[in-house]
Order: sequence, then structure tokens, then C-alpha cells
Amino acid sequence: MTPEAFGKVAVMLGGYSAEREVSLKSGMAVLKALVAKGIDAHAFDPAAHDLHELIEERYERVFIALHGRGGEDGSMQGALEVLEMPYTGSGVLGCALAMDKVRCKQIWHALQLPTAPWRVVRASELDKVDSETLLEELGGRVIVKPAREGSSIGMSIADTAERLTSALKHAVQFDEQVLVEKWIEGKEYTIALLDNKALPVIRLETPHEFYDFEAKYQANDTLYHCPSGLDNDDEAYLKNLAEDAFKAVDGKGWGRIDVMRSNDGHWYLLEANTVPGMTEKSLVPMAAKASGIDFGELVLRILAQTLEQ
Repeated sequence: MTPEAFGKVAVMLGGYSAEREVSLKSGMAVLKALVAKGIDAHAFDPAAHDLHELIEERYERVFIALHGRGGEDGSMQGALEVLEMPYTGSGVLGCALAMDKVRCKQIWHALQLPTAPWRVVRASELDKVDSETLLEELGGRVIVKPAREGSSIGMSIADTAERLTSALKHAVQFDEQVLVEKWIEGKEYTIALLDNKALPVIRLETPHEFYDFEAKYQANDTLYHCPSGLDNDDEAYLKNLAEDAFKAVDGKGWGRIDVMRSNDGHWYLLEANTVPGMTEKSLVPMAAKASGIDFGELVLRILAQTLEQ
């Protein structure tokens, strides 16, 4: 396929979410790679441009590199569908479900896919929460997550009633709905998906309490193992699990599934990502490279999915 087949491409980056700075880095990396491949690609920040400019400027398709709200939650996907503008990645439903950690877990649980025990706390009910009882129900140590934020924003660990109360107050600053999840002691893995197929598994290793924002984007002591160190059977199981989990929330095209393995050998799905990071520290490019797919080919293959819309 020739570069001309894609026409004029908008690389959508930045936006309004708490992940704006990461999105700018992802988008610029994607833009540079597309231009190097001869694609007529241009940066498009919806925080600075009205969407009708996509039509006025005669764009033919959009590469979405927006992370978080307004870009990864289905709202931008819906707007582009109204404009009849092809775009990369999952559709409205897939993005909305994956972005909402509570809905995502409910679907996985209903389909009997493994996920850690959890409870939901709403901001309006915060003063009624018995933190001590909640902590006891979930094993004495939990991770608290705003339901619809990414990049570990607003997340914290609690192992006392006081810390849980504080963590909940912190989390509701980012979302009205908060997920309180049993803490899994063990190793963390991530599985990138391209064309709905799992790429080689990556094992994450960080000295931080968990794989938080700093560990993801700022630290130099986070280690990434690919090959993951799993045996062939476990690697195959995990790839199949990731594909099933992605399909369950109507994920399409490309994305990432995060998983934990407890010290007693059980697997637990954590989260689904429909617009994962594409920075120099990002995991999808790392997994693609392990499959012999360089960054330029990766972004081209993601963009090529829009030709089928």
C-alpha cells in the first residue's frame, strides 16, 4: 500500500485530560514516524482546534494518540463517527468500557475471566464508608483507583483504615466513582495487542510500591523484561487471556491488557487500555519490537486499520 492511499492524516494529540503531557509525547512520536513513512500527517490538538477543521482542512482519517478522558473514553470516537471520519483503535463502546475500570471488571467477572475482588465507593457515599470493615473484606491491603483515569493518576495503596479513608478522599478528586481492589502480591505483566492478536508478554519490575505514574514515565529504575521469563504454556495462556479480555470489552485494532500473577500462581486481570502510550518508554512499541516490528511499521499497521472502516 502506498502513502497516498491514506490521504491527509490528523494525528490527534494533547487534549484536555490529566494525561495531556504524555499524549503530546505519544502523538509527536507517532507523527514523526508517519512522516518518515511518507504519510501526509499533521498534528491536531483538540484543545487548540475545533473538530470541524478536520473537514475544512480536508483530512481523510485520524490517528488517535489522546490518552484519558476526551480521547480514550469514547467521546472523541463518537464525535469522529458523526463526522464520518475514520479513526484508529476501538470504537465508542470499547473505549467507554475499557476506560471505566468498574464496568470493565463487571464484564470480566460476568464472563468468568479472573480479576481481583473489589468494591465500589461513590463520592456521595464517602462519609458512610466504614474503612476498617471495607479493608477487612478485601484482605487488609488494597489499591484505590479513580474509575475513569489512566496512567495511575489518583491511585494509592492503603493497609490501614486511616490510609484507606485518605486514599478515598484523594481518589474522588478525580472521579465520582472509585474502585477499591484487593492488593495482589506478585509480578505484573502487560500484553500488547495488534490487529487483535497478542504480542510477546512483558514483565514489569519497579522498586516503587506499584507501577505508578513516576515508574511509567519518569523513573530510570523501572525494568522491562521481554521475553517475560514465563514458560511457553504460561505465555500462551496469558496471550489468550489478554485476547479474550480485550474482546470482552469490545476492544478493536490495538491496545494493551495489564495483568498480575499472585505469589501463589493465580492470574488477575487489572485493566484494559484502548489508546496505550506511544512514547520512547511505552510498552506497545517494546512488544512490537520483540516481534520484529519497528516503530514505523507499528504506527503504519495501526493506521492501516482505518482503511477497513
